[in-house]
Amino acid sequence: MIIVHHLENSRSHRVLWLLEELGVEYGIKPYERDRATMRAPPSLREVHPLGKSPIITDGSLTLAESGAIIEYLVEKHPAAAMAPARDTPQYVRYIYWLHYAEGSAMPPLLLKLIFDRIEHAPMPLFAKPIARSIARRIKRQFVEPELCAHLDFLETELGKSRWFAGDAFTAADIQMSYPIEAANARAALDASRPHLMAFIGRIRDRPAYRRAVERAGGHMVLK
Repeated sequence: MIIVHHLENSRSHRVLWLLEELGVEYGIKPYERDRATMRAPPSLREVHPLGKSPIITDGSLTLAESGAIIEYLVEKHPAAAMAPARDTPQYVRYIYWLHYAEGSAMPPLLLKLIFDRIEHAPMPLFAKPIARSIARRIKRQFVEPELCAHLDFLETELGKSRWFAGDAFTAADIQMSYPIEAANARAALDASRPHLMAFIGRIRDRPAYRRAVERAGGHMVLK
């Protein structure tokens, strides 16, 4: 049986959601973040040297990285039709969004999280004005324009079809859910991007999404 090594408030929600969509039996081994650092516990490194989530074990196989896990599970369960047929334009889009989610969308969101924390972190009084000024300048001059460009791009793409790879829901939508949910939490998505807001509503309405949230014990995005 597949075991998902699930770190609370992490990308591993996507793997739980996919398994629910596939109807595959699985188990969960939960891990809690350190309350001071919000990092994964050392015990996760006993499963994989980097100690990152998600990780799955499937028999003798140990596999990390959301995209790799999603591709592995989709190919292992083709009857669920969670990917478009190969040699179609929809499949090319599917592959693109599987890689775009972590390769392009997440870096500016991670930078925003880091510089937000620097801006509000406790520090010696003499250092606060300097650190906060640097953090705000980097966000204003680089991070926020980059985020805006990505969100505009995503809004336009979702205006072309109901789901990222086309008119059918696929695992690419599961992969893309994390950066969009993260943007909703960190970059204040609103009605000015109606296609992105509608996407969030559609995924949260899926029974498998709700079952994954319930089994995980909470929502997927760090605030």
